[in-house]
Amino acid sequence: MSRYRRIGRRQPPAGRTPRVGLYGNLGSGNIGNDASLEAMLGYLRADHPDAVLDAMCLGPETVAERYGVPAIPTKWNGGERQASGAAAAALKALGKGVDAVRTARWVRSHDAVIIPGMGVLETTLPLRPWQWPFDLLALCVSGRLFGTKVALVSVGANVTSKRLTRQLFVAAARRAAYRSYRDALSRDAMRQQGLDTSHDYVYPDLAFGLPVPSSGPGDPGTVGVGVMDYHGTNDDDRARADEIRAAYVAKMKEFTRWLVDGGHRIRLFGGDTNNSDEIVVRELLADLRAYRPDLGPDWVTAESVSTFAELMRAMEPAGTVVATRYHNVICALTLAKPVISIGYGAKNATLMAGMGLDEYCQTINALDVGRLIEQFTKLETHAAQLRQVIADRKAANEALIERQRAELSAVLFGPAPAGRELARGGSR
Repeated sequence: MSRYRRIGRRQPPAGRTPRVGLYGNLGSGNIGNDASLEAMLGYLRADHPDAVLDAMCLGPETVAERYGVPAIPTKWNGGERQASGAAAAALKALGKGVDAVRTARWVRSHDAVIIPGMGVLETTLPLRPWQWPFDLLALCVSGRLFGTKVALVSVGANVTSKRLTRQLFVAAARRAAYRSYRDALSRDAMRQQGLDTSHDYVYPDLAFGLPVPSSGPGDPGTVGVGVMDYHGTNDDDRARADEIRAAYVAKMKEFTRWLVDGGHRIRLFGGDTNNSDEIVVRELLADLRAYRPDLGPDWVTAESVSTFAELMRAMEPAGTVVATRYHNVICALTLAKPVISIGYGAKNATLMAGMGLDEYCQTINALDVGRLIEQFTKLETHAAQLRQVIADRKAANEALIERQRAELSAVLFGPAPAGRELARGGSR
């Protein structure tokens, strides 16, 4: 018996529209996460226009205003931020209990709950087990208890050395009605941690399904540079956070100075809307203007972005891109821009290899500016060929996204399929 026949319990009664909830770190400033939400909303509104949609997320006001989806916060604010000592600890514990009950009540009112993309099974940034891992388990347990189908769609994962975090993630994923991953690395990570992934498939990141503006190759003399307010990837980096950030910013300053000395125009942008990336953007902008006061004001510009669409518009004039944030790299690839990834996780290298750009990666903690210059020079030389390679891979991704949408519709909105025939186009 297939996993989907066994777990797929509740279908909306005939004549009643399905209620679908969207859950996660949405509307809180992460442009990549919101791009995944936007792509999922596009699918739901096109293929299931009768579905009643709402969300439970970290940024409910933004989700409601920007996407027209009613939303409530994932967190109960019981005043723990104003308290201290034992009172704060007690309020935090109470808050976790209240949040679990609120989540359960919300899940129970839906036929399906979807977590759209995101690195929801990752620990590439500092994370405590009682934070997101606990919240995810509460969501998936509630789905199992109340017959609501919980779907983890094109999510990211990695192997973690933190035992409790690993156990919570595996327990949560095991209770989902549907799972797919944005790369084979993520699926393999969950398998290595004890999850049966034999019925799980790999599909592209949801952002590859977003509409892309018609654009040409861009100006070969203009480089898009995406930066991040980077302080390390895990709890072990906390003690060195300022040192790690300073080293990254210094290397990006060195590289951007080399670019302008070589006659390149630069478009700087971040990838988060919580202002931290913008601080790095302004640091690089100020450094370049002090270093080359002779440059005209349009030679180096800082682009303010708050959505994936704005990020695409910021990148569109560039002929090439160098970026750190994962979804900045994806944005460049959706536009068929030759890109170099300065990644903070294995997901960046996996994405680049899948798009035929494995030669154009570095890890942020071991960033070598001399090598970056060599990679960029090669990228420029082969830009035309690379654009064609990226365009071909992107077309293949779009076909896979359509297959996943058909599969998701069958699992969440129709009779549970007897097998996985709809998913044969996915990667195993």
